[in-house]
Amino acid sequence: MTTTGDLIENPVTGERAVVRVGTVETGGAYAVVDLYIRPGGAVVGEHWHPAMEERFTVLRGRVGFQLAGQEETAETGKQIDVPAGVRHDWWNAGEEEARVRVDVRPAARFEALMLNLFGLAQDGKTDSRGLPGLLQLSLLVAEFRDVIRFTHPPQVVQVLVFGLLAPIARLLGYQSSYPEYLARRAATGVPLEP
Repeated sequence: MTTTGDLIENPVTGERAVVRVGTVETGGAYAVVDLYIRPGGAVVGEHWHPAMEERFTVLRGRVGFQLAGQEETAETGKQIDVPAGVRHDWWNAGEEEARVRVDVRPAARFEALMLNLFGLAQDGKTDSRGLPGLLQLSLLVAEFRDVIRFTHPPQVVQVLVFGLLAPIARLLGYQSSYPEYLARRAATGVPLEP
């Protein structure tokens, strides 16, 4: 679990998260992070959350959002609310590093997913978009189905293919969550920008 001032980085997607309010302080009810996204940086792909809400506030730069199939560019000061169940994607749409405050509710399980994805990326175990290979992905998708659903491929294909691959992945030593990633931080006590 994260605490205020923790720094977590994904070198592949170009995201650097500075925790403003961590799940330690809220018991997992919510978390607030400042995401710094390098030019060209983006989340791993279009997805939706079955029971989680996100609020994005652009503090610096330009961020592209796709919400339920509609695309827009948010400038500094713009707030985007993403209710549970809404398909969305986002990326840095500018030439400078963007800074976005993200409020996630509830946060504990989502945080565990992000720590695993960021850890896999740090260890060179993802593709250029930040997604792990099919065997690893099959376990992550099953483990965190309550938190996130990717829109591609279609859900029925994901359930069938990943369901077949998951036992093979386990036999080969892959895990659905890695304790070392849940504990990994780039730094703690990082000063917070206002």
